[in-house]
Amino acid sequence: MTGETSGHDYAARFAALARSGKDVHGEARFCAALVPVGARVLDAGCGTGRVMIRLAELGYDCVGVDLDASMLAVARRQAPELPWFQVDLAGFEPDRLGIAADFDLVVAAGNVLPLLAAGTETTVVERLAGALRPGGLLVAGFGLDESHLPVPPGITLPEYDDCCAAAGFTLVDRFATWDADPYDGGGYAVSVHRR
Repeated sequence: MTGETSGHDYAARFAALARSGKDVHGEARFCAALVPVGARVLDAGCGTGRVMIRLAELGYDCVGVDLDASMLAVARRQAPELPWFQVDLAGFEPDRLGIAADFDLVVAAGNVLPLLAAGTETTVVERLAGALRPGGLLVAGFGLDESHLPVPPGITLPEYDDCCAAAGFTLVDRFATWDADPYDGGGYAVSVHRR
């Protein structure tokens, strides 16, 4: 699969889910329940922009960053008025992109953490912490086992919590889904940490 097709194919999969009546905005709804309308939101690993575009429609001030050019091409076609940046999260520095580092919330949906290059998780979490205002929230949802991931599991919840603690975060809550179902030790977790 070429890079150009991967973004298109990913967007097409979610478009088909939406047409079938499936709710594809759970992540945006979850984030909107955490911060008021107008809050600044960084979509870290924004992919085709599905979450960020919905948050912008709801009145949030959003910025999207992703490394995959094909995903960003889809996002830019769908919402050319929104700020999209191609950047590796391990090297993300908002000021170098002309972005203020005072986000109220950073969301990393869609298995961003397990898909990072091995060994960069701590660096990425530190970069995301640096993009948040004090008291800001980091929300990450990702699979923990083969049935919830397109790749072999790369990070455990205790490892992720350690990365967060090292970056100055404290765990606020953890859920099993973007619908805020209680976490029961299953194969998918949505974690909310506060800087």
